[in-house]
Amino acid sequence: MKKVLMILTSHAGMENTDSKTGVWLGEFTDPYYEFVDQGHTVVLASPAGGEPPVDPMSKLVEHITPSNRRFNDDPEAQRLFGNTLMLDTMVADAFDALFLPGGHGPLWDLARDLTSGKLILDFLSQGKPVGAVCHGPAALIKAAELQPGLLRGKRITAFTNTEESLVARIGNIPFKLESTLRELGADFQASTIPFSIHVETDGLLVTGQNPMSAGPAARAVIQLLGAAGEAGAIDPLP
Repeated sequence: MKKVLMILTSHAGMENTDSKTGVWLGEFTDPYYEFVDQGHTVVLASPAGGEPPVDPMSKLVEHITPSNRRFNDDPEAQRLFGNTLMLDTMVADAFDALFLPGGHGPLWDLARDLTSGKLILDFLSQGKPVGAVCHGPAALIKAAELQPGLLRGKRITAFTNTEESLVARIGNIPFKLESTLRELGADFQASTIPFSIHVETDGLLVTGQNPMSAGPAARAVIQLLGAAGEAGAIDPLP
């Protein structure tokens, strides 16, 4: 059994609109149950602690996933989600892997959060997998600020500029995630068809492109955890 730290956004506001954002629910529930069903323990944390905001759009019927329905009937998962721990109390030594779901919220808080950035670097330096999906890879920006060159040449993916345009939120966000990751030197990869499943694994770093990629990204992290168990360790990122 492994212990996985999942960091959720605490940010709900958007720019130039009254619409709200937060965690995209399926990007939490899909990975959560992937980990739990493999016998792993999941610990939830967020910058503000407590219950994180949920993007209202992720609760619409067209975006509901089987894991969302499972969550709605799971009092223990709801209790954990409603009482996330304070991010600044987390240490990488206590966990075997890190996973960061999206929703647009990370563009504001995790992209600038010092604790999150340090944790990512600590996990990687200890040879532990780091997974992120959709806007979750925004947290890599702070890590790359703390360790310049971290993303240079790394194959990663995230919510693309095209997908951002298609959901009509380009004018409501502080920056385009794909563009910023490219500026940091990442070898950015994307599926040719928007909103299709796409996951990239480069060493210890696993990234998923969009909500549909959340479960597959978690499964890729689980594969790395299995590899670490068999080999004893995974080479950390340089």
